[in-house]
Amino acid sequence: MNWLLATPIWLRLFVLFALGAFVGAAAQRFANWLRFEPVVATPGSHRRRMLVVPLLTGLAFAGLYWWEVDQRGLVRAIAQAPAAPDVDWALHAQFSAHLILLVWMLVASLVDIAEHTIPDLVTVPGTLVGLALATICPISLLPVLAPRGGGGGAGFFVDFLTLGSPGAFPAMLGPKPETLSLAIALAIYWAWCLALLPARWRLRHGWGRAARLVAARIARDPITRVIAGLATVGSAGIVAVWWHGGNHWVGLLTSLVGLAVGAGMIWTVRIVGRWAMGREAMGFGDVILMAMIGAYLGWQAMPIVFFLAPVCGLVVGVVQWVRFRDNVLPYGPFLCLAAAAVVVAWWNIWALAAPYYALPGLVPVVLLLCLGLLGALLGLLKVIRGRLAD
Repeated sequence: MNWLLATPIWLRLFVLFALGAFVGAAAQRFANWLRFEPVVATPGSHRRRMLVVPLLTGLAFAGLYWWEVDQRGLVRAIAQAPAAPDVDWALHAQFSAHLILLVWMLVASLVDIAEHTIPDLVTVPGTLVGLALATICPISLLPVLAPRGGGGGAGFFVDFLTLGSPGAFPAMLGPKPETLSLAIALAIYWAWCLALLPARWRLRHGWGRAARLVAARIARDPITRVIAGLATVGSAGIVAVWWHGGNHWVGLLTSLVGLAVGAGMIWTVRIVGRWAMGREAMGFGDVILMAMIGAYLGWQAMPIVFFLAPVCGLVVGVVQWVRFRDNVLPYGPFLCLAAAAVVVAWWNIWALAAPYYALPGLVPVVLLLCLGLLGALLGLLKVIRGRLAD
C-alpha cells in the first residue's frame, strides 16, 4: 500500500484511465457477443460507439478513484485527517468493489439498451463475485464511520455497512451456534438459485398442468445442472463461513440480505404491475440485476436506488416519447445509473437516511405504502389508456 500511495496521483489516474479504456472496449465487445441479433451499423456510427464507450469508461475509472480515494468522498468526515493504514486499505477495497460493480453494470446496460433484456451470463457471475467480495473483504461494502474511543473527527474509523446499520449487527443473526442466521442465508441463496431456473408458468390449462410442464422443462434443460452445482457449492460455502464466523459472516449475510431486498422490490413491482395493468411492468432481468446491485451495496441502498431510478429515466423517457413517439424504455440502465449515483453520493445520502433507518419498522411500512400507491397509479394509467383508445 505504501508504494502505491507514494506514486504521484496524476500517474495513478492516468493508469486507471488507460485501464478503464481497455476494459470499456472489452466490455463493449462482450456485450456485442451477448446480443441475440448481430450488430448492424454504418462504419461511422460503429467507430464512434467504439470510441465513446472506452473513453467514458476510462474517465469513470479515473474519476471514481479521484473521488473515493484521493478526495475521500465517501467518508467526508475524515477527508482532512492524516492518512492511516486502515483508512487507506478500506478506501482502496471499496473503490475496487465499486469498480467491479461498474463493469458488470456497463455490460448489462449495453445489452439492455440494444436488446431490452439482461442476460444471466452477466448478472449471475456479477452476483457471485459480489457475495465473494463481501465475504473475503467485508470492508469493501459501503462505508460508515464508527467512533474510536472518545469520538471527534480523528477518533473515528472507517467501518463497513452491515444489515443492522445504523445500529449494531443483530446478535441473533451471528455465526455458529446461531442457526436462525444460517437458515436465513441458505433460504435467500436457494431462492436466488430457484429464480434462475428456466421456469415459465402458463396457467391457461390450470395449475396442475402448468406445474408438470415447468418440472419437465427444468428437468431437460442443461442449465439446471449448472444451477444445481451453484446451489451445492454455494451452500457449502455459506455453511463454512457461518462455522468460521467473524466479520466474514457479517459481510456475507449483509450481502445476501441486500440481494434479497433488491430482487424482492423489483419482483413485487412485477406482481403489482401484472395485477394493475394485466401485463408485466418490469422484466425478470431487472430482478436479477437489482439482486446483483444489492449484493454489492447492501439492503439500505436498495430503496434509494429503487426510487431514484425513475427520476434518472424520466428525462430520457420524455425526450424519447416527444421525438420518436416511443414509450418502450429499458429500465436496467437507469437502475445502474441510480446505483452509481448512490455510490458517488453515499456519504451525503447516508447522513440524511440513517436517522430514518434507525426507526424500527419505518422503512418497510413506507415501502408497502409506496407499492400500494404504485399499484393504484398503474391501474389508473390502464384506465386512461383504455379511454384514449376508445
